[in-house]
Amino acid sequence: MREHRLEVADVFRTYEKEFFAKWGHVIGAHQRKAFEAIRDCRTAALGGHVEYVEQCDTCGHQVISYNSCRNRHCPKCQAMARAKWLAEREAELLPVPYFHVVFTLPDKIGRLALQNAEEIYRILFRAAAETLLTIAADPKRLGANIGFLAVLHTWGQNLHLHPHLHCVVPGGGISPDGLRWIGCRKKSFFLPVKVLSSRFRNLFLTYLRKAFKTGRLTFHGELAGLANRSAFEALCRTAKQTKWVVFAKPPFGGPEQVLKYLARYTHRVAISNRRLLSIEDGRVRFEYKDYADGNQAKVMALAAIEFIRRFLLHILPSGFVRIRQYGFLANRERRKKLASCRVLLGVSTPSGPPAAGKQESTEGEPKLCPACGIGHLILVRLPPTASPHSLRLRSDSS
Repeated sequence: MREHRLEVADVFRTYEKEFFAKWGHVIGAHQRKAFEAIRDCRTAALGGHVEYVEQCDTCGHQVISYNSCRNRHCPKCQAMARAKWLAEREAELLPVPYFHVVFTLPDKIGRLALQNAEEIYRILFRAAAETLLTIAADPKRLGANIGFLAVLHTWGQNLHLHPHLHCVVPGGGISPDGLRWIGCRKKSFFLPVKVLSSRFRNLFLTYLRKAFKTGRLTFHGELAGLANRSAFEALCRTAKQTKWVVFAKPPFGGPEQVLKYLARYTHRVAISNRRLLSIEDGRVRFEYKDYADGNQAKVMALAAIEFIRRFLLHILPSGFVRIRQYGFLANRERRKKLASCRVLLGVSTPSGPPAAGKQESTEGEPKLCPACGIGHLILVRLPPTASPHSLRLRSDSS
C-alpha cells in the first residue's frame, strides 16, 4: 500500500480547532471560505461522481472520485485551471524575445496589505503597469506601445508576507503611428532598471497617499498608529528614501520557454503539497529555498497553528484578479492589437483554436494506485447497477 502523501489539507483538518480558538476572531470571511474549501477538497464532504470511479489500470483497485473544491488557493486544484489558461495564452505569443521583470514592495510598505490587501495590491498593479507603459513609450527609451502580463505573488519561501509582481514582457512594441514594430536591441532588459525602480516607487507612494487621504485605508492593532496623518506621512517619507527592488531577468529562449515559465508562476499558491515533509508534535516541517544564502534548499519547522496563519495571509479578497494584462495585451483590444503586431512582424495569425492543455493530475504528478503503487488511476464508468457507495468500504480500507 502506498503511503498517503502529506497535504496542506491534512494540517487544516488536524489543527482546525486549535487554530480558530486562537485566530478565529481576526479571520475574514474570504479566508474562512478558502480554509473550508481546501480542508474538504476531494473528500466525502463535497460529494463524489455518481457515474464514475477511479480504477487502477494494473490491479483494478477502485477509489471513489470525490469532487474538487476548485478554489484558486487550493494546492490540489490548480493543474486543470493552469492547463486551460496556458492553452489560451499559447495563441497570443509573438516571435520576439520575452523578459521577466519583478516589482517588489519594501517590507514596511508591504505589511500594510495585512489590513488593506485589496487596496495595496490594486495600487501595486497600477503603479507597476504605469511604470512599464510610460517609460517604454518615452522616445528616449523604446518609444513604443508595449504589452505585458502581470501576476501577483504575496509570499516568500517561508510563507511570510512578501508582495511582488511578476511581469512577462515581449521585447518590443508598436510605434506611436501604428505603422512599425519597434524591437529591443539589447540582450538585457531594454528599459533601465534604476529608472523603473524610481518611477515605480514615486507612483506607488503617490497613489498610497491618495488612498489614505480619501479614507480607503484602515489601521488597527499593531498598525493603529498609522491612522495618524503625521505617522503615515513619516512612513511615506522613509519609504521614498529607500531603494525599491525592481529585478529584470535575461530574456527567455522562445515561446516554449515562456509557456514553461508561465506554467510555474501563474497558478501557484503559497506552498505546494510537495514541499511538506511531516507533521509531528504540533509542528509542520517543509522545504524552502534560502535566497539570502545562495538559494540553498533548507528545512523549516513551524508550529502548525502558525503555519495555517501564514498560509491564510495569502488568501486574496473575493473577486480580486491576480493575473492581469496591459497595453496591447489588455483584454478589451487584445485580439485586434495582436493581429496588428503579427502584420508588423510579418508572421501569420495562428489558425484554429489553441491546442487543448494536457490534463495533469494533482500538481502535475501521475496519480499512482494507493494499493499496488505501480498502476495509475483512470476514470471509469460504473455499471448501471453499481453505486459509488457500495465501493466506499474498499476505498476507505486503502
